[in-house]
Amino acid sequence: MAVICPTITATSNTLYKHQMNEVARFAERIHIDLADGVFAPTKLVDPKDAWWPVGMTADVHLMYETARPFLSDLIELNPHMIILHAESVGNFYELAKEIRSHGVKVGVALLADTPVSKILPAIDDIDHVLIFSGDLGYFGGHANLTHLQKISEIKRHNASVEIGWDGGINEKNIRKLVLGGVDVLNVGGAIHLSKSPLKAYNELKALAERTL
Repeated sequence: MAVICPTITATSNTLYKHQMNEVARFAERIHIDLADGVFAPTKLVDPKDAWWPVGMTADVHLMYETARPFLSDLIELNPHMIILHAESVGNFYELAKEIRSHGVKVGVALLADTPVSKILPAIDDIDHVLIFSGDLGYFGGHANLTHLQKISEIKRHNASVEIGWDGGINEKNIRKLVLGGVDVLNVGGAIHLSKSPLKAYNELKALAERTL
């Protein structure tokens, strides 16, 4: 069953706390965006300031030019998964080995212009592929559904890998995304910018379940 995963995309610790406290009331799983202001144009909260309620399933999306200096701090927090970018600098195999050695899953994000072939040599070492269709470091963006074509190529090489989507998810396209093979729907603006985040979350969850 597809999971609605509210995102935390905050430029300050105060905003981070507000967003986290808002979604912690109802979310089963959350997606935390961290950005360096280099790889992604927006500087989000520092990895050392990341946190989430005890017992919550948290995925950390590291939008950094170089991930290695920040892995230790993140691993100590014991997230469910750390998502690296295929376009980042560094030896993916070494990073993945370090992350997995601590019992943390490894995800890889693909920017819109990055082909699936970029990650195929390492596909067996990847637990989750995040198809990115938004704007790095911001809520919103456009859900370009043509990127759903990437899923079949990914699945041909690793049928068990989990598929995530980030960017522009709303009540008009969520059914198409789930039917297209997306397992984890990372939702930011449609929840946080609504008058009632809980109501928005429940409506999206109902729509996702209706596709089954």
